[in-house]
Amino acid sequence: MDREAIIETESERFAEVLADAPSDARVPSCPDWTAGDLLWHLTEVQLFWAGILGRDARTEADVEAVENSKPERPTGLAASLALRRQATESLVAELRRLDDSEPRWSWFDPDQTVGFTRRMQTYEATMHRVDAELAAGLAAGPIAPDVAAGAIGHGIEVMWGWMADWATYEPKAIGEFVATDTDQRWLVELGRWFGTGPESGNQFDEPRAVPAISGTPTVTARAPVVDLALWAWGRAGSAEISGDPDSRRALDAVISQGMP
Repeated sequence: MDREAIIETESERFAEVLADAPSDARVPSCPDWTAGDLLWHLTEVQLFWAGILGRDARTEADVEAVENSKPERPTGLAASLALRRQATESLVAELRRLDDSEPRWSWFDPDQTVGFTRRMQTYEATMHRVDAELAAGLAAGPIAPDVAAGAIGHGIEVMWGWMADWATYEPKAIGEFVATDTDQRWLVELGRWFGTGPESGNQFDEPRAVPAISGTPTVTARAPVVDLALWAWGRAGSAEISGDPDSRRALDAVISQGMP
């Protein structure tokens, strides 16, 4: 998989679609955002991670310096599109310069390497391209099966799998995702995590799914791999769900929460 090429291609398609969409169009898969918000989001994300890689960021102070260097959000479409192009080019240049094993900060404690950013940004660009198409009233374009499968695994292991170290986790059910066209399977444990943030004092109670090592599934989601990925990420796909009512509710809670 040429991840840099995927990031470039998906980001270009993303921008191409949004160049023709009304900036105030709502994004169905991210209801709080307009098309203009979506354009800025991917731009600032790519600028941020290009900065993390380029500045050899490893500490919270390094991250704060990267964040503080972020430019202001442009006010016009032409300027926004130009900055998006710069952001993508900067990110891809850094990824091509660095090896996966080189250390860099990430928000995911188990993986503090360039490889995490390379994988994350592959799926970020792909899913936000789909968001752009949906905002423009278009059908979601194709996703390569290996990218879709990677997005499912990344979603389970990272996007759902992350939990604060102070949280309490409570398992609810075992689920299985089945890609009907590639015969790939992912076993997941569905549950919730809850607790009080030690710094904010805020109360948290959120659904969660984590990789499962073993267990008999009590709920199963089946779909072709691309549909399964889009469904899992809360985009345009759908899946056939079977299982007992409690397990289905646990799965629905996770899917309804979505992924950013």
